[in-house]
Amino acid sequence: MCAAIAGGALRGASAFGAGSIACHTRNRAAPRVYFFHGMEVFWTPRAKDNKSLVKLLREEGAVKSDRVASVMGKLDRALFIAEGERNLAYMDCPMQIGFNATISAPHMHGSCLELLNKHLQPGMHALDVGSGTGYLTAAFALLVGDQGRAAGVEHIPELVEQSIKNVRRSPAASLLEPGVLSLHVGDGRLGWPEHAPYNAIHVGAAAPQVPQPLIDQLKPGGRMVIPVGEGAQELVVIDKGPDGSLKQWTASSVRYVPLTSKDEQLRGGV
Repeated sequence: MCAAIAGGALRGASAFGAGSIACHTRNRAAPRVYFFHGMEVFWTPRAKDNKSLVKLLREEGAVKSDRVASVMGKLDRALFIAEGERNLAYMDCPMQIGFNATISAPHMHGSCLELLNKHLQPGMHALDVGSGTGYLTAAFALLVGDQGRAAGVEHIPELVEQSIKNVRRSPAASLLEPGVLSLHVGDGRLGWPEHAPYNAIHVGAAAPQVPQPLIDQLKPGGRMVIPVGEGAQELVVIDKGPDGSLKQWTASSVRYVPLTSKDEQLRGGV
């Protein structure tokens, strides 16, 4: 449900993303523009396939580690996009997935995975708030492995149902049955206490302030990545010390859809 990083992880990207963008490809032979909800615009490269997309993200600096490149290479983004729109899957651009929700731009997936990489080691627990298509939750599950836990929370039941179908088509499918990977209907602002505490928490929508239940469910030594703000927004990283103290810093300026109630989202308050 997220947006584009300020200045763009890819050259030419604007600071804006999910829910309010028009995306242009750099295909000089056949330039195209794809409109979403608003009129902020950025130019974005279009890769021919998932392998090429990950290569592009590495070249442009959104993906730095072999580990993140490997998991993004395994999870073909097209498997998490509606069949009729899969020709757009390899653009570095957010895409609408219905119910006033989006799948993040690939460079944001890469950036958030890099920020959380050390907290997604085998056996660790991860929470994805606003799990949408299930893409990032599946990436978390592959990284924490069969001794870990990756839970996604999404308040739109239809999106949860579709996300499970998406995961079943992916290399993360085998992690569903043993419960390593689970996708739940719920209010993500309340977290998911069942598998807490979490080494890593990712929030895919902007909160006016950090929800206390998420802080409570973050394990000492863990990290949360969450966009914070109304209007002007920052991608905030929160590290919880062994003694429970919190250290907060800003990774970038961003623009996300708001972290809100199900009813507000369905009314179009995004």
